[in-house]
Amino acid sequence: MKGKDVTVVNAIGRSVPTLVNGKSEIPYKGIGKHRPNGRKFGPIISSCADFPADGNKLVPTLKQALINAGLKDGMTISTHHHFRNGDLIAIQIFNIAAEMGVKNLIWFPSASFDCHAPLIKHLEDGTIHHIEGSMNGQLGRFTTAGKMKGVGVLRSHGGRYQAVQDGEVEIDIAVIAAPSADSFGNANGVDGPAACGLLGFALADSQYANKVIVVTDNLVPFPCVPWHIQGNYVDQVVQVDQVGIPEKIVSGTTAITKSPDRLFLAELTSKFCDQAGIIRDGFSFQAGAGGTALSIGIYFAEMLKAKGMKARFARGGSNKFLVEMLEDGLVEYILDGQTFDLEGVKSMRNNPNHVNTSPFTSYNYHGKGNFAQLLDVVILGATEVDVNFNANVVTHSDGALLHGIGGWQNCLFAKCTILPIPLFRDRIPVVREEVTTVCGPGELIDVIVTERGIAINPLRTDLLDKVKDSDLPIRTIHELKEEAERICGTPQKQVFDDEIVAVVKWVDGTILDSIRKLRN
Repeated sequence: MKGKDVTVVNAIGRSVPTLVNGKSEIPYKGIGKHRPNGRKFGPIISSCADFPADGNKLVPTLKQALINAGLKDGMTISTHHHFRNGDLIAIQIFNIAAEMGVKNLIWFPSASFDCHAPLIKHLEDGTIHHIEGSMNGQLGRFTTAGKMKGVGVLRSHGGRYQAVQDGEVEIDIAVIAAPSADSFGNANGVDGPAACGLLGFALADSQYANKVIVVTDNLVPFPCVPWHIQGNYVDQVVQVDQVGIPEKIVSGTTAITKSPDRLFLAELTSKFCDQAGIIRDGFSFQAGAGGTALSIGIYFAEMLKAKGMKARFARGGSNKFLVEMLEDGLVEYILDGQTFDLEGVKSMRNNPNHVNTSPFTSYNYHGKGNFAQLLDVVILGATEVDVNFNANVVTHSDGALLHGIGGWQNCLFAKCTILPIPLFRDRIPVVREEVTTVCGPGELIDVIVTERGIAINPLRTDLLDKVKDSDLPIRTIHELKEEAERICGTPQKQVFDDEIVAVVKWVDGTILDSIRKLRN
């Protein structure tokens, strides 16, 4: 039963369950300490004898496709989030399931957004048993209130691919919303009225799910090229009036910050990268899509121009500012994992140096290397950081689950990981003695940049040496914590019930931490 399983203390000192939703789990062992064995999971073998000789896999409705796929109680249903807050398909799936009386489904999204809040009614009526994916906003509050019937499972983007590839999660039915597709099932995200960019987050779903349904509002003659999803993996195709609202992929994330404090954070972070020797000809970087991270990218562009240099590649989330760097010759390639605005969609469609990638190439830890390891620097955010440099991105200090992990954990393997964060938010310290939830081990987090100073992880003696004679405000993490507490006071520790409502997986599939029910 939820919250009653045996717990053990893992290698980072967190109490985690050994059984989650009836499945045995492995506690976190440390970075690189868990080695998988066996072979990759394989879906059911198919035969061309069972599919139309003319290649036409069209069925009239999504409901019929789900019936054909054998939708029944307890199945795992997957969706992708490339439409972000403009997704129109996930809710339709579970409305159909509820209409059919199907119960105890597992929803396995690559991420959720505010637009998915209506699914709470299906969590309440038992159509959905639990979510294995991000539980943002209202879904997160529902979960931390202990209202979900099962235990939520939070994974990174790479961890999601790993879980499917390794057979940790077996997808019964994958429903892939595609802005453009042909009747054979080839599909892409760059063409059509609902173009959203690439479809890489649906790659594992297409490759490993037992049944795959492509849903599109832009049916084109065979072949649909480029194909981000290959029709050879697809069982059925459904044409609908609209699959998503492309304007809502922006989700308010691609505006440059106007906050003087956040602009100062961006400037200080860029200055650190310059003085530490990170910005050089041919370097590589990744920055998120928040206002501070976008500003850092603009500072990088100015520095590259001034030095007459260019970056070899930038990892995306792409946006108009990264596209401008590509078009201005300041970066040679964008290796894009998710398109954050319509300028990014257009660039991916038209520019061969704007390359679509997937969690397999970029983030999967159970592979023969990945792109994240090749980055010279990655700029990320966090809700909390502690004196051991452990960081949290899913809960706030009040314990409420409000965010997903995304690719955050995977990016920690870059050669230098920097978290520009305010010292406090709403009079609550961000730098703390201990984070509420551990999402990233401190040994992988190299630099914390706040408006009141920069803390370098003592493990990074090379970085400390490079900036020892600089004019940068270098301080210890303990000094930053003490200053935050002088200003805001020492925060009281949040009190939780024993009941575990969700777990945080590490990139190798082990359990890093538990999220417990908020005490009323």
